[in-house]
Amino acid sequence: MKVLKFGGSSLSDAKQYQKVRSIVEADKSRRVVIVSAPGKRFSDDHKITDLLYLCHAHLQYGVACDTIFEMIAERYRSIARDLSLSVPIDEELAKLRDRLSHGASQDEIVSRGEYLSAILMADYLGFDFIDAERWIKFRFDGTVDREASYEALRGAMGTRGAVIPGFYGAMPNGSIKTFSRGGSDITGALAAAALKADVYENWTDVSGILMADPRIVENPEPIAHVTYDELRQLSYIGAQVLHEGTIFPVREAGIPLNIRNTNEPEHPGTLIMEKFDDAAEQSGRFITGIAGRRDFSVINITKNGLSSAVGIMRRIAEIFEAHGVPIEYTPSGIDTINIVTASSGLKDCLYSIMGEIEKSVQPNSIHVTEGIAVVAAVGRKMAYRPGISGKIFATLGENGINIRMISQGPDELNIIVGVDNRDFAKTVRVLYHSFVK
Repeated sequence: MKVLKFGGSSLSDAKQYQKVRSIVEADKSRRVVIVSAPGKRFSDDHKITDLLYLCHAHLQYGVACDTIFEMIAERYRSIARDLSLSVPIDEELAKLRDRLSHGASQDEIVSRGEYLSAILMADYLGFDFIDAERWIKFRFDGTVDREASYEALRGAMGTRGAVIPGFYGAMPNGSIKTFSRGGSDITGALAAAALKADVYENWTDVSGILMADPRIVENPEPIAHVTYDELRQLSYIGAQVLHEGTIFPVREAGIPLNIRNTNEPEHPGTLIMEKFDDAAEQSGRFITGIAGRRDFSVINITKNGLSSAVGIMRRIAEIFEAHGVPIEYTPSGIDTINIVTASSGLKDCLYSIMGEIEKSVQPNSIHVTEGIAVVAAVGRKMAYRPGISGKIFATLGENGINIRMISQGPDELNIIVGVDNRDFAKTVRVLYHSFVK
């Protein structure tokens, strides 16, 4: 049994709905469908969720939102009309308009994008509609009670297929609560885990995960196979892959995740699993993907005898913790510790942190380097291929890129280099064309 999630671009109009139905009907094991709110139909169009947020903002300031609401309503009416659906969509829209007039919460208002999308899709597919608020159960602290949620979904499933709206669930008092933006991915993963699906298919507008950012590298190759560990690394370092919470429910349940393209359904996309056998390994390729981010700061702390001192790293970490600044990397030498963190987090507290480090650690020197970009080459089994680090560093040097920082974990799942912000895009391109093409 397969659970499928379709993103907003896959549901933007009636033609996209037709593609979804063709995909579902092509495989009888595709029995559970999670849907997002309709996305953009063209570049200057609006996402329905954005319009719903805008409606709420208008009403908060006592400004009428009639024009915006009509844009929302007409999108759903046109889908229902073009597909000859029997859903009483005008009645549903009237309910939403009434809730807008009676102080509905922001979460309730924006959740209706997925709700309306799901009731239309259920009618179109001939599947049961299962409202997400019936089974996704939030605790009062905002976390999902998985055990109760899983049991509720299994109890709600009938003999036919089911369509479920993504993005929201219910609090213990019955009020609607949404996930953060992109949360329909989480709904799909929770449904797959609850129903012990064989595969969770995440359908979007790209044919899987690309090996590099297409805004930097022209036509990067898709990744055929990637492990959950590699996906986590790529996502953390800056690749726009999946909603962070999507990975965990299906990974814990041992369910493969397949990212597919609604507009190219014949493309196999990217398959994500805990591990792959040797036959599935990409022949001759040790780098799975390249990703990175700009605008880091490196705080360099030097102190004689640092390597034999006890507790200094803990004291430094406590200073950053007290200011709510996460430490990203700590490349270090014998008498040197480098703290790498996003510059945005230091904006209001850099000098306070430096002063507290001077007082607590009494370093010989402390200075800050800003404008650093971090680029990572991620790949499995890099530890078993001698000379990779040296080859990466030599290649960057040959292309005139000055390496400001190096970090590599003992598992050698990634090799991270720090370069000047101005060299960020060049570094990504050099690594891609040197090690992928």
